Amino acid sequence: MTTPERSLRSPAPAGSAPCPTAPAVAPLRPLSDETLVLHGEHLTVPTYDRTALTPAVVHLSVGGFHRAHQLTYFDDLAQLRISQGWGVVGVGLRHRAMQDALAPQDHLYTVVERSPDGERARVVGVMTDYLFAPDAPGAVLDRLTDPRTRMVTMTITGAGYPLDPHSGALDLSCPDVQRDLASPDRPSTAVGYIVEALDRRRRAGTAPFTVVSCDNMHRNGDATRAAVVGLARQRDEVLARWITDRVSFPSSMVDRITPQTTDEERAAVAHRYGVDDRWPVITEPFSQWFIEDDFCNGRPPLDAVGVRFVPDVAPYELMKTRLLNASHSALGYLGTLAGYGEIDELMGDRVFAAYAARLMDAEVTPLLPQPPGVDLDEYKAVLLQRFANPAIGDRLHRLCRRGSTKMAHHLLPSLHESLARGSRPVLLTLAVAGWIRYLQLHDAVEDERGTELQALARAAGSDPRPVLAVRSVFGDLADDAGLVADLESALGALVRDGVRPTVAAAVRRSRAVAR
Repeated sequence: MTTPERSLRSPAPAGSAPCPTAPAVAPLRPLSDETLVLHGEHLTVPTYDRTALTPAVVHLSVGGFHRAHQLTYFDDLAQLRISQGWGVVGVGLRHRAMQDALAPQDHLYTVVERSPDGERARVVGVMTDYLFAPDAPGAVLDRLTDPRTRMVTMTITGAGYPLDPHSGALDLSCPDVQRDLASPDRPSTAVGYIVEALDRRRRAGTAPFTVVSCDNMHRNGDATRAAVVGLARQRDEVLARWITDRVSFPSSMVDRITPQTTDEERAAVAHRYGVDDRWPVITEPFSQWFIEDDFCNGRPPLDAVGVRFVPDVAPYELMKTRLLNASHSALGYLGTLAGYGEIDELMGDRVFAAYAARLMDAEVTPLLPQPPGVDLDEYKAVLLQRFANPAIGDRLHRLCRRGSTKMAHHLLPSLHESLARGSRPVLLTLAVAGWIRYLQLHDAVEDERGTELQALARAAGSDPRPVLAVRSVFGDLADDAGLVADLESALGALVRDGVRPTVAAAVRRSRAVAR
């Protein structure tokens, strides 16, 4: 049985003792290879030879989560002298800001792990290069076709997979797909880059690379395979068969809460550690990574630093997405409506803490398979502690982003399954009502379908049917008359009684039903 808190990570590298919470002012210095020795006086820095790293991994779409999660595992491999064979090349697909931040500091950056007991800071050095794809598509393809590249990872979010939501097949109507087919040497998507690189490797007689999705999606490896093979088939049936036969697409589950870095956090890192880092990362101590044991060009020894290779990632994925991600969405909308700004503040309110615990225990856990080696009760207890961590300050605004993707992937499947079993899930229903009410009240909704959903929610008032009619998000929920009535009642209660009293009443009703 594993212990959830840092259960799957190796001990931190030597010299990385937790730093006290009280500020310790250090001389401010830029972050670069030349200054690493000086920074080593105040935080953990790479002690391995960065120039000796083999660039075997290419990561598509580098953000805060990737830098707090996957890159730290590969950095552990080098720092603990386990292997120098798994350096990482980062690729940006949409925004230039990351390149502007990392290039002047030799692709080094700071990770600060915060807990209520203190914090621990380290500089990660395993990224050997960073490329901004729109500026240099040829250079990105060269990296991907380099025989040294044995693994491609990506965090492109669920919206980055051009798949039909009903069939799960490649969506040929997607404009980006059409652009990738018209100009394969200048791809506009991660899938386009992967297909073109694999075609070049096939023609050159080079072994393919393993493709590992690190996005919060059901069977993300299968989704990646469907998109890649689907696009390849539109180009060349022989290429599609070669990819099907030769390329591995293991599904994976990743977990580490990583808020967006604010200017205030950047200034705090500079003040405490003397690191003039353009884009540090703030995260929690907890970290998990499960990967299906299916690799076609060598397997990195990540199991030596806490990653678990498993035959089937599905039970771990469901555990995480339906407990953590779904709870994040529910708490994000309801907490924002109640006037809270950060999730730790929200969890300090006994009503919302009880809602989160009851949602997981009564309405989600009964639907989950038992993940081998994980105690679900312990996992949920640790989740509640993580949500309440005041040192992270995870803003509810972040949890409310991309609702049409997150709710559809993480929360609504539990609602569908519960209804199919004949249950009336009070707390899941309230979460959907909270989302609809959020759409009605907030103008700045960060969602690819926000404008459409907002217009429907606002025009309908307390009638949820126009929103539920968006079947690409909600499926057939609009056909369930009982759910429609329950949602209408919940929306009316949020407006009439207020958020906190409505949440408290829903928790009481859920407990009464269980008696």
